[in-house]
Amino acid sequence: MILAEKITEARKKNGWSQEEMAEKLSVSRQAVSKWESAQSTPDLQKVLRLAEIFGVSTDYLLKDELKSETGTEILEYAAEESSVRSVSMEEANAFMEWRRKTGPTLAGAVALCIISPALLIFLAGLSDSHIENISENMATGAGISVLLLLVAAAVVIFVSYSIHGQQYEYLEKERIETAYGVTGLVQERKKDYESTFTRGIAAGVTLCILAVIPMFAAIAFSQPDYIITATVSILLLLVAVGVFFIVRVSTINGSYVILLQEGEYTPEEKRYKKKTEVFTTAYWCIVTAIYLAWSFQTREWDKTWILWAVAGVLFGGLRAVMQGRIKEK
Repeated sequence: MILAEKITEARKKNGWSQEEMAEKLSVSRQAVSKWESAQSTPDLQKVLRLAEIFGVSTDYLLKDELKSETGTEILEYAAEESSVRSVSMEEANAFMEWRRKTGPTLAGAVALCIISPALLIFLAGLSDSHIENISENMATGAGISVLLLLVAAAVVIFVSYSIHGQQYEYLEKERIETAYGVTGLVQERKKDYESTFTRGIAAGVTLCILAVIPMFAAIAFSQPDYIITATVSILLLLVAVGVFFIVRVSTINGSYVILLQEGEYTPEEKRYKKKTEVFTTAYWCIVTAIYLAWSFQTREWDKTWILWAVAGVLFGGLRAVMQGRIKEK
């Protein structure tokens, strides 16, 4: 939406005629008409005055990519502009250092969640094949106990991370403006970390892909069921290591992306997140409930884990559709 269209839209939203708006700006009606038809452009002083009477920022008026079709959206943007948070050099350094220190811990917590059902799956395979005289109750009891302990440990880490991270939450959710020198420092650190980030992502993705090889090999050579079940546990272990690498480097690199307001942390993306936050929370709560209900009812833990992969892909698709609809509005 160009300046002319924004002036026309804002004027109509306020219920003013061209004459009424001209009086407020101390210009002629013909001048307003030319602005709205894009035959001429208001000077800087008039742009400042337009922003004032419309209750919007000059950025909204002058930047074509910032568009709005409702009065509510204009007010939302104006409110966001007025609540821009300033980030000092000390705050930026503290945030990057906190991310650097907690990256491995957070990655470890995610890995614990992934490997948590590994022992349960392994013991279930031995029990079904009547190996080592392991009963079904013993396998289930021991496996679930370990699963719950690992998940509990991971939850403690997640909660601690969330509590300590509350002081930096505004960086991810609000519009920010960095102090002089911060952007240059962050860009330099991001460039220095780029090779480490690339290696970490490559190693993690490679492990996740190769993790299925033992299972496919066991199936191809017609191995007993308990061997095939054991390879599922191996798959989870390899995936956990791969995800550890990915989460670790992504957490650290994410601090640079957040401060530079790139990727999913641009001001526009932050607005989308606010509008889809309720959906995201509800979605994953429902997925978790379905997973637990399905797993405890069927006790097929070696199969129910696939729900997370399906839910992740489905979430990506639904989020893309929702963002597309928001952009159209």
